[in-house]
Amino acid sequence: MRLFFILLYAVIGLARSLACTSVIVSAKASKDGRPMIFKNRDTGSLNNICIQKQGTKYLYIGIANAGDTIPHEIWGGHNEKGFAIINTANYNLNKKDEKEEYEGVIMRIALGECATLEDFENMLDKRQRPLCVNTNFGVMDAQGGCAYYEVGNDGYVKYDANDSVIAPHGYLLRTNFGFSGDQNKNEGSERFMAITEFMQKAETKQMMEPAYLVTNIPRYTRHGMTHISLHDYMPSSLNDTTMMPFRDFIPRYSTASCILVQGVRSGENPCFTTSWMYVGYPLTTVCVPIIINPWGKLPKTFLPQADGKSWLATKGLQLKQRLFPYTVSNGKDYINVAHLFNKEGTGIVQKIKPFEDTVITRGKETIAKMRSRNTLTTDLCKYYDWFDSFIQDNFNQL
Repeated sequence: MRLFFILLYAVIGLARSLACTSVIVSAKASKDGRPMIFKNRDTGSLNNICIQKQGTKYLYIGIANAGDTIPHEIWGGHNEKGFAIINTANYNLNKKDEKEEYEGVIMRIALGECATLEDFENMLDKRQRPLCVNTNFGVMDAQGGCAYYEVGNDGYVKYDANDSVIAPHGYLLRTNFGFSGDQNKNEGSERFMAITEFMQKAETKQMMEPAYLVTNIPRYTRHGMTHISLHDYMPSSLNDTTMMPFRDFIPRYSTASCILVQGVRSGENPCFTTSWMYVGYPLTTVCVPIIINPWGKLPKTFLPQADGKSWLATKGLQLKQRLFPYTVSNGKDYINVAHLFNKEGTGIVQKIKPFEDTVITRGKETIAKMRSRNTLTTDLCKYYDWFDSFIQDNFNQL
């Protein structure tokens, strides 16, 4: 079976590096009645940072490329009005060789000036054609709006997660093709199969909640097409040097960050909109809930350092080298599974999971406490300070 797995991947063509996997979940489908949008980001810019900035109208937070502290582009985030946006590259809407470079720019502009889905639609309607994008935008607002917009150079098509005909289960999925585009150009189908399988399981388990989705989707190592799971080949110890093919899973070598934005219930204060973020490689870093606050406080380990890079993303990339020790030829397509997980429990994911659970539990408690008071408090600042100290201590031990 292992030989079959290796041979199968040998005949698969090169995949696009700008490939992401995403999910949007309406309020009616989520466990607590709060909508969510999720993105696993694949890109060539592997070191990411968290940014909090004042836009044209609204304060927002989001993920940016290291060094882009202005920022010029945002790759997922939310603003003070509870408006949130993510995207995945789409390769079947435009004609070949058309200009497509404004996805991150549009997301930055939208976060700065949009409060609702209607605002976002108006913004797209008013922009000059061609729009210079080929993408699936996942958008959410504090009024319960939750939809995908498949946007090409000439316009867009909306897919509403609240429409029971379009989304009978209350959620929608996108990888790197649009349902309104040329189906002969579909890309990311293997990951679409994988995320479909994962979400069906999550729905059955009644686990449509942010901490579960954001920590499990970017670590889902079951292949959508072959249905082969890396867990089936779990090595006995860390000393096992067997390399396994690692192509077209939801997590990839090119995964740089991950974000799940949890919205608010109807009538709830939009200030509690929360971005659950990995600013680094999800297989080697941890997730933290991030909320816009009047103190401008964010985890220091998420912010750009003197070199423009975030501390946590940098640490995650250092650990990632253990997973991908071969740097020549197609080495990026092969992973040392023993360093990911093994039967001894000494793999990277196995080591970081306990203190990630602590981070998430404490984050949930902090947010719940503020919600009970219906106001943001300095408990959030204390949580971020605690996280920075806690995570640095634990990662230095790794």
